[in-house]
Amino acid sequence: MSLNTTNYACRCIVEILQEGGVEEVVACPGSRNTPLLIALSRCPELKTTVVVDERTAGFIALGKALVSESPVAVVCTSGTALLNFAPAVAEAYYRKVPLFVISADRPVEWIDQDDSQTIRQFRAFQNFVKNSYDIPANVAGDTKWYVNRIINDALISVRMQPVGPVHVNLQISEPIGSLMEVADPKERQIQLVAPAPELGADSLTDLATRLESPSKVMVIAGFSAPDEVLDRALKNLSRLSNVVVLTETLANLRGDDFVSEIDATLSAMSEREREELAPDVVISFGGALVSRMVKQYIRDTRPAQHWHVGHSLTTVDCFMSLTLRIELDPATFFSRLAEKLMPDGRVSDYRRRWIVARDAARSLHQSYVARAPWSDLKAFSVIMPRIPRNYNLQLSNGTPVRYAQLFGGFTFHRADCNRGVSGIDGSTSTALGAMSVYKSAPTLLITGDMSAQYDVGALGSGLLSSAFKMIVMCNGGGGIFHFIKSTRDLDIVDRCFDQPCSFPAERLSQAYGLRYFEAADEDSLRASLPEFLNEKEKPAMLAVITDGELSGEVLSGYFAQKRP
Repeated sequence: MSLNTTNYACRCIVEILQEGGVEEVVACPGSRNTPLLIALSRCPELKTTVVVDERTAGFIALGKALVSESPVAVVCTSGTALLNFAPAVAEAYYRKVPLFVISADRPVEWIDQDDSQTIRQFRAFQNFVKNSYDIPANVAGDTKWYVNRIINDALISVRMQPVGPVHVNLQISEPIGSLMEVADPKERQIQLVAPAPELGADSLTDLATRLESPSKVMVIAGFSAPDEVLDRALKNLSRLSNVVVLTETLANLRGDDFVSEIDATLSAMSEREREELAPDVVISFGGALVSRMVKQYIRDTRPAQHWHVGHSLTTVDCFMSLTLRIELDPATFFSRLAEKLMPDGRVSDYRRRWIVARDAARSLHQSYVARAPWSDLKAFSVIMPRIPRNYNLQLSNGTPVRYAQLFGGFTFHRADCNRGVSGIDGSTSTALGAMSVYKSAPTLLITGDMSAQYDVGALGSGLLSSAFKMIVMCNGGGGIFHFIKSTRDLDIVDRCFDQPCSFPAERLSQAYGLRYFEAADEDSLRASLPEFLNEKEKPAMLAVITDGELSGEVLSGYFAQKRP
């Protein structure tokens, strides 16, 4: 017997999560969710991180689940607290991250009755979760069986391919803080056996036949976690003369024959080259692409076949050319395909021409960067090659992830960015959540001043440690609206879009206990970067100060280059 909450549903949720292999919970304090917090406090097997701000908590849980590749629960009280989870839940849905969202709620009879902290919570995220569940306030008799069943179902759902978030809304009536002696929990655990799908020999032979030379085959990798099996399979495929593999920084793939600088390579090509190197077959996998250029290139050239590999919630036809949807783990698919497509003596110059174009783009890149003035591009040229091998890189949306795309061939452990819905909110929180799972390996966040401003509350979450490094590109917002095609020529861009951002980096570092570094030119960046990266005693922030408008002009000039 032990002292626990009198609320059966709260005890049931915690027990099933613990027995079901969930290890981490991010909990936000509140009144209505008190029984949940009591039950969590009685379960030492669940590591519970308490975070006051719900938006920060949602992204911290996202970062934990992303790296652990295991469900992480995130808990809040009633009212608008739940709505603050929305950005992280939407990101988890489109990024296929297993978040188990639990919200405390008022009993149903009090909804829309002008009662405090009472809104319509059930199905609040119905467009961004795999399933929504509502648990009634009064649980007795067969309702206990019902509660056990739907919590089991929620835990199975969050794990089933494609993985993604679920929402359990728990009505809690008064009294909310009462305790009682309860027997050791013995909640029923429903297990799932889901055999991995296989690619039959006949299907494999058929697919391999479609890719035989002289077909021009392009593999395009979107964001994904590091996977040695996948990496090895794609390296084997990239040895075929008619196959080229295009990867992004966030794809976490490393290969000498991969084209990792997609935008730089495409922007430097002549129109004739783009036409001649257009693929007959595109095979895509992973999440949403950062490169708008490659998306538009494939849409314009319209390959005869486009296969998308991976577990999907819906039919994804980003290139407007989809002909085949393959519901199979990419590592399994490409491994089997690589075995079938061993080099057989037939020759194509397709891969070679792409590698030539890539190498030529690299030369243009090096020449342009060498003569570029101090700007965001110049700063990234100093930072990217100096990220240590064991580091985990987190990038915010906006310019940081796009600049990182221009620099290939690096060997840091992993790169991530919230590209599910590509919001600039939550980048710092996600990085801190990821860091808490990596533990010993340092995490480096490169973020813009606007993204950092959105998520400054993350610095007060209590998760900061010496393993966390943060580079803030202080460029007044980066002048992004002066650069992107949709707004750059508008006469209202300065008044309505490009509002200056002032991020007090040094004062925030002092307030939150980070060691502060600053660089306002290339020499100071080269001098401060090693000490910043090697800081062992405290978390650290490096403010890189550039001119946003000039940086936009430098980047425009970069993409205007053409090979002679």
